[in-house]
Amino acid sequence: MNKLRFLVLEDNPIDVKLLQLALKKLSIEHDLVLVDTYGAFLAALESDYFDLILADYYLTDFNGLDALKVTRARMPNIPFILVSGLIGEEAAIEAIKLGATDYIFKQRLGRLVPSINRALHEAQERRELEHTQQERDRFFMLSLDLLCIAGLDGYLKRVNPAFVNALGYTEVELLAQPFIEFVHPNDRALTITEYNKLIAGVPTKSLENRYRCKDGSYKWLSWGGNQIIDEGLIYSSARDITERKIAEQEREQILQREKAAREEAERANRVKDEFLAVLSHELRTPLNPILGWVKLLKTGRCDATRTQQALDIIERNTQLQTQLIEDLLDISCILQGKLTLETAPVNFNNVITAAIDTVCLAVDAKSIDLQLDLPSFSIQVMGDATRLQQVVWNLLTNAVKFTPQNGQIEIGLSTLNSNQEVCFTVSDTGKGINLKFLPYVFEYFYQEDSSTTRKFGGLGLGLAIAKQIVELHGGSISANSLGEGHGARFTVKLPLLKQQINKEDYFNSASYVTASILSGLNILVVDDEIDSLEYLAFTLEQNGAKVTSTSQASQALQLLSQSNYDLLISDIGMPEMDGYELIRQLQTSTLQKNTPLKAIALTAYAGEEDQDQAIKSGFQMHLSKPIEPDTLINAIIKLYDNQPNNQIIRLP
Repeated sequence: MNKLRFLVLEDNPIDVKLLQLALKKLSIEHDLVLVDTYGAFLAALESDYFDLILADYYLTDFNGLDALKVTRARMPNIPFILVSGLIGEEAAIEAIKLGATDYIFKQRLGRLVPSINRALHEAQERRELEHTQQERDRFFMLSLDLLCIAGLDGYLKRVNPAFVNALGYTEVELLAQPFIEFVHPNDRALTITEYNKLIAGVPTKSLENRYRCKDGSYKWLSWGGNQIIDEGLIYSSARDITERKIAEQEREQILQREKAAREEAERANRVKDEFLAVLSHELRTPLNPILGWVKLLKTGRCDATRTQQALDIIERNTQLQTQLIEDLLDISCILQGKLTLETAPVNFNNVITAAIDTVCLAVDAKSIDLQLDLPSFSIQVMGDATRLQQVVWNLLTNAVKFTPQNGQIEIGLSTLNSNQEVCFTVSDTGKGINLKFLPYVFEYFYQEDSSTTRKFGGLGLGLAIAKQIVELHGGSISANSLGEGHGARFTVKLPLLKQQINKEDYFNSASYVTASILSGLNILVVDDEIDSLEYLAFTLEQNGAKVTSTSQASQALQLLSQSNYDLLISDIGMPEMDGYELIRQLQTSTLQKNTPLKAIALTAYAGEEDQDQAIKSGFQMHLSKPIEPDTLINAIIKLYDNQPNNQIIRLP
């Protein structure tokens, strides 16, 4: 241990000797530095450090109180003991007030050593306490945790820089109001409960709450705290757990989304399974009367009336089967994003009346009161007339299907939003829509009742197709119902075409077919299905065309090498040589001079890829089977109606 250094202020040599003798009894090694003037005293304080000062009261040019004042100003914690033979009681009291550690009468120097030992011990304790406090303050200031000291009055007394930086307030702002004001309203009750426990002496091991930042956001903090009863203060520490909380919330959201996605996938699979069961039923149902009546007709035992009835039944069920297939093809195109429109100005009034014509027999059969509210003037939209009529027809047929005998259907057409939109509505007094099913009414493959005991048939695709068609036209469709037994209302909104445009000026196309419209056309038809070949040849001949037909592509090549034809209509899927190979061979140098000016691919392969492949192979048009006579003839007219070669044309 280093020697201690004592500064002795004494100008009497005899008293110095007495002090030295008294200090020999001190067990602590020390050195003495003697000064007897004020200048020497100041110089010693400036140049050296001392562990203790012993001062006489009366000195040559100053006194002990002066020395005490200087010492306390420069070295406030150094022990200072007055040693004097003439100090009075008042001077002694004054010395103690000024910070003297003790005063010793020279006549009683026996008290000096115990006084020094006590003073040095107290000084050491103060130094250790100060060191501890400095370490504590350093930890408080440098800690990355949020540290604070709170009083029992609900106010913060001190916060560390981490606390300030985390919340963005200054320390003054944080101490100016009760800390509970910074806590999120939803967390205050829990925070107050824990605070009251702390006041009662129960430590807080874990508390999570949200503190408001200066920018108005909140941060999640995790707290621990304890009360120091003697000080009447609560010491607390917190950590910012905002990122952890956000991660937990995101994880919970992901789990919820995964759960919802899993439930949705299970629902979708269930719906698809139900749809496939319905599809099988709906596709098979029309085949039964078709096959049955065909077999009866082949027996030749049906009279004319029964024969006509049979043909009507076969036609009706064939059309039903065709509609089912068309719906499936439409859904396929929609799911691939390849449903195309042929837009032109459309008189929406005419679209509605045409659709009404198709359902009027069913309306009359059920004695339904059909109310029309159509404007006297024409309302035009830009769109595909066929697709728009498909939407209107679907809504009308649904209304008729689900409206009971003697029910009522209301059809309305108007403009909205200062003539910006067309609004078409269909309301009925029918079955209504279950409120649980209402959100799914426009979904694919979803039916309110897909059981084997369901009352109403169909695939449940019509509304899904209608929704996609309306949205492709830039419009919207919605359904409303108060529930089962309260009817339903469907609303279609489309952009209004303000400027009336003459359709013929916009898109020149034939819309009426006469009996001899194909007169002069020399057509070669190729199809390996004999029934289809005969149907096509008969249809074309009835409309004035000269037709040559063959069931083999190789024979078609031979016919083309011998004669010129205006139009080739060929099936795609044929044995030995398909329609693609046929059109490719026609484009070779030897046959190119006899290649027809136009070529139509007619096939049961109705996918978008099949249409593209047909066009790329050299066909100008692709038609999908089955095809009605009017559709076939109009397609040929359209092909020859100012259409440039190789333009892609797709018809239903």
